Amino acid sequence: MEQSELLKYVVDKIEALRIPYFITGSIASMAYGEPRLTNDIDIVADIKDGEIKAFKDLFPESDFYITEEDIKEAIHNHRQFNILHPASGLKIDIIIRKQDLFDEERFRRVKRIEIAQNTGANFSSPEDVIIKKMEFYREGGSDKHLRDIASMLKISGAVLDINYINRWVNKLGLSDIWESVSKSIKLK
Repeated sequence: MEQSELLKYVVDKIEALRIPYFITGSIASMAYGEPRLTNDIDIVADIKDGEIKAFKDLFPESDFYITEEDIKEAIHNHRQFNILHPASGLKIDIIIRKQDLFDEERFRRVKRIEIAQNTGANFSSPEDVIIKKMEFYREGGSDKHLRDIASMLKISGAVLDINYINRWVNKLGLSDIWESVSKSIKLK
């Protein structure tokens, strides 16, 4: 299974259960920037306890590795769990929605993007992808996040809501990272 096929499969299944979700991470940054290699699909989802079994059943054991215990633990701790597709080596990270103002805002700002012919999917807004990439950079120091941000600013910079980014950068303590990135591409 190719990554694009897996993405379509996951989106179809999540939407069939009517679980609020959006695609984020590298897949989203590529939608707004330049392509790069990645082996995972990051999805923020608002899965509830009562949906655990139905969600797990979407991914047959013959093709995927996922446990109800991992889903339950992720929901209760507002963390993430993984769905592995061993045949392809691909991984889906399902990040449980946090009950905070930023995730509330991110869900309101979702963008619908076509991922295959006649198939759309919910994506994090480009501004929210940039903000999360700055958080991930602060947490782990990986330059791939800065490259993704620079790519998105280069490709989608003209349509970004910079005031929105600045507001959240200040609230989340990301000003130093944002200033460095935006200066490097002469955004400001």
